[in-house]
Amino acid sequence: RPAVNIGLSVSRVGGAAQTKAMKKAVGSLRLDLAQFREMEVFTQFASDLDEVTRRNLAYGQGLMRLLRQNQGHPLSLHAQVILLVAATARLFTEVPLDDYPVMMEDLVAHMERNRAALCESIDAQGTLSDEQKDTIREDADAFVRKNWRGAGNAEH
Repeated sequence: RPAVNIGLSVSRVGGAAQTKAMKKAVGSLRLDLAQFREMEVFTQFASDLDEVTRRNLAYGQGLMRLLRQNQGHPLSLHAQVILLVAATARLFTEVPLDDYPVMMEDLVAHMERNRAALCESIDAQGTLSDEQKDTIREDADAFVRKNWRGAGNAEH
């Protein structure tokens, strides 16, 4: 039988097909998206949203944008892991949605240049250590802060 709520449904194969790195990278993604969908429905008609609700909606919209991939251009495992770790750490909330494709591409290129060993390790082993996850968060935060927050915003 089909699930009552397709958005919350989980394939029996889906989890088993994920690498350990991917499982560790996604963290609370499924729950975050479910909460976003519910909040989006309830706030659809509200004109007066508090700052926390506004930030949560922006986070959910960003996750939805992040999960779009161009057809025929799948991301490598390390690119998926880098983007998901950074996104679930809420590092992209100040990046305009229209800038996501460029920001994602630039962040992955930055990590491939500066953390090539980390990228190769994720691809080869299919795992993600806590230290690697912390490194991704720190590097991605510095990258986004430099390029998409404050003065760096003018460039994009």
